Amino acid sequence: MITKRDVDWNACQQTLEGHSSWVSSVAFSPDGRQLASGSYDKTVKLWDTATGQCQQTLEGHSDWVSSVAFSPDGRQLASGSGDNTVKLWDTATGQCQQTLEGHSYFVSSVAFSPDGRQLASGSHDKTVRLWDTATGQCQQTLEGHGHSSLENIFEF
Repeated sequence: MITKRDVDWNACQQTLEGHSSWVSSVAFSPDGRQLASGSYDKTVKLWDTATGQCQQTLEGHSDWVSSVAFSPDGRQLASGSGDNTVKLWDTATGQCQQTLEGHSYFVSSVAFSPDGRQLASGSHDKTVRLWDTATGQCQQTLEGHGHSSLENIFEF
């Protein structure tokens, strides 16, 4: 269950129900019209923020979805999972465009570069991988990280 609250009044504006297990990650699209949610039920859901209706359910991960992130233009969504992969989804069609493989332990965070041409994925294998979003190729592996947070990876 996901609740949307009014920041000024702390009042619940909407409750989005549809996942069959815990929700582990949420992200707004750049225009704020969609919300993506990742869950322990192995799915990603795309929600219309105006109506609260589920627009699409994205299936393909074989383990829980730990992290979701929209590309800067909102056309792609990345999801990281306990199955050690990252998937890139077309937000218009809901189709999986690419599955990025290379981590040896679960992917805990994903983040797009400001231009959307790269995706960073952080894993509990203590690496950060930088991927080309057009080709799906890993461009670089950054090793030796004690954790897998990507909060500041693209803030140069």
